[in-house]
Amino acid sequence: MSMTIDDLPRVSECAVLGCSYNDHSSCHAAAVTIAGGVGDAECATFIPLGSKGGLDKVVSHVGACQRAECVHNSSLECTAAAVRVGPGADAADCLTYQPR
Repeated sequence: MSMTIDDLPRVSECAVLGCSYNDHSSCHAAAVTIAGGVGDAECATFIPLGSKGGLDKVVSHVGACQRAECVHNSSLECTAAAVRVGPGADAADCLTYQPR
């Protein structure tokens, strides 16, 4: 199966303060990686720097998901229609994460 960036789930909201890629609740990274441990799905793209990162105009997508136990994960690809990122167990977590 082949996929394009438009086939990947989009990041519909980012409520993480202090992330270089967040601009007014909108993620400006081209794609994010969801990582973490069992029971916790952190946004591994979170960078707490003072400088602005990312692209000016972008609809961010989930590029990789390492949480194989999530109901939205199929072969390490996210199958959710969209994901929300915000504070959780870590500074930046995938709030759409649901363990099986």
